Amino acid sequence: MAKLRSQELLEGDTGAYARALLRATGLKDDDFGKPLVAVVNSWSELVPGHVHLRRLAEFLKRGIRAEGGVPIEFNTIAACDGIAQGAGMHYILPTRDLIAGSIEMILKAHRFDAAVMLCSCDKIVPGMLMAAARCNLPTVFVTGGVMLPQMAGVRVVVASDVKESIGAYRSGKMTAEEFSAIEHVACLGAGICNMMGTASTMCCLVEAMGLSLPRCSTMAAEGAERDQLAEKTGRAVMSLLRDNLTVDSILTAAALENAVRVGLAVGGSSNMVLHISALARELGIEFPIERFDELSRTTPLLAKFKPASDYTISDLDAAGGAFAVIKELLPIMHRDALTVWGETIGTTASRVNNARPDVVHPFAKPLAPEGGIAVLKGNLAPDGAVVKQSGVAPEMLRHHGSARVFDSEEDVRDILLTKRVKAGDVLVVRYEGPKGGPGMRELSIPAAILQGMGLGNTTAIVTDGRFSGATRGPCIGHVCPEAADGGPLAIVCDGDVIEIDIPARRLSLLVDDGEIRRRLATWRCPAPKANGGFLSLYRSVVRSASEGAVLIPPKKEGKEKQNV
Repeated sequence: MAKLRSQELLEGDTGAYARALLRATGLKDDDFGKPLVAVVNSWSELVPGHVHLRRLAEFLKRGIRAEGGVPIEFNTIAACDGIAQGAGMHYILPTRDLIAGSIEMILKAHRFDAAVMLCSCDKIVPGMLMAAARCNLPTVFVTGGVMLPQMAGVRVVVASDVKESIGAYRSGKMTAEEFSAIEHVACLGAGICNMMGTASTMCCLVEAMGLSLPRCSTMAAEGAERDQLAEKTGRAVMSLLRDNLTVDSILTAAALENAVRVGLAVGGSSNMVLHISALARELGIEFPIERFDELSRTTPLLAKFKPASDYTISDLDAAGGAFAVIKELLPIMHRDALTVWGETIGTTASRVNNARPDVVHPFAKPLAPEGGIAVLKGNLAPDGAVVKQSGVAPEMLRHHGSARVFDSEEDVRDILLTKRVKAGDVLVVRYEGPKGGPGMRELSIPAAILQGMGLGNTTAIVTDGRFSGATRGPCIGHVCPEAADGGPLAIVCDGDVIEIDIPARRLSLLVDDGEIRRRLATWRCPAPKANGGFLSLYRSVVRSASEGAVLIPPKKEGKEKQNV
């Protein structure tokens, strides 16, 4: 084991002050000189995916103590995307970077020797990944596990069913009793939503990177198995510390590609483009938005989960978890990528049996030849736009439609709820990007209402905002440059024809180039939606969605950028 960082603070007569203060927290003489291991917890009573993490932390600590470490727990913030809809959504993506910064500061200020990241949900997992990359300690992740699916009548329901039921109820396709039944049973315990949203996607990606133990991403949130896994993770971080294996030994360019392929193969969230782009920047790895499309073209779609199918993440766990997917993808994976449990990805995957080929299809018999994400470009999105193509009906892969333009989520939601949308429309929602929002809100509810109303196979949404990881239908987000930066989305007018061609990767405004230039020359940015507080600071420094919507352009001094 290398010399402990914590000893810079604690050893000798100059360490007396720090030792005295730490005694007040419960440390004793024989703790000084042992490794100090941070248990970074996002426990919160606000979020279903986090309410059980305080208990899991105790099992983690047990494993750390058993291997000679001193665990010290601290918290970071956690917010729930599902609860913070509407005005609250402005604050959700910005929490990712606050989480990363808060953890970075504590880990570095207190000179921890290693860390365990205990986390769940959409922005917390990527925020902790970014912090882990910045601090480069021996680090292991424990993601919190999934909420068990429930039954409403004869159907299995999860959180995404509630959103789509809003549209079904408003359009008369569902009775009040049916609507209420789904609301009351969809979320009945701790854990992340049991669908392939951003939370499950990012947890699967963490496991595919080799940062969390096998099955961690898909196992149920509550139960003896999860407790035992937490204790094993505490032991694993001590093994990493003894071997001096830091994050940059695990989080390589190859590990990122492995993770993205897994996300693409399971029809994962389009938000992974934002978060992997941000993580790559922290690591000094070249991973442009076009790389996601290149990988998608060579990664087969092996599985679909709610809301794109009737399968849940619990079905994926029954198949063997993320490693059942990795096992099928081995012909195109970087098998030699290292893991926090001491084996290569290929070695572990070779022992796994895909127990549910109906859930995770064989590599040779995929659901589709391409992965779940497509990156579109064209005169409406010169720097790219993102669509979850695995959730788009075949008849909507190519679409021409007349634009109906809205300058906020609230405007388009009102039109949908009052049933003033025509089949064939392209709903353009702008000034919802990282700067324009600010905060790049997800248009989760409008997209779900569209599905619930039965318009998902006829009507598209195009926005510089983003969508829920569980969104399905022709919903194109991350349009760059965003409208607030003077991107072409800013000058679309009602009645303009928009062409969507996902197979050709094209998003075009069918307006004469000269007319586009004339409109752009006279465009003026509207007044900011946020004045004062953190959002004003965020708006002034946030970078494009094509760069991961990061706040700080990282500089890796003395470290060359990695390429596979």
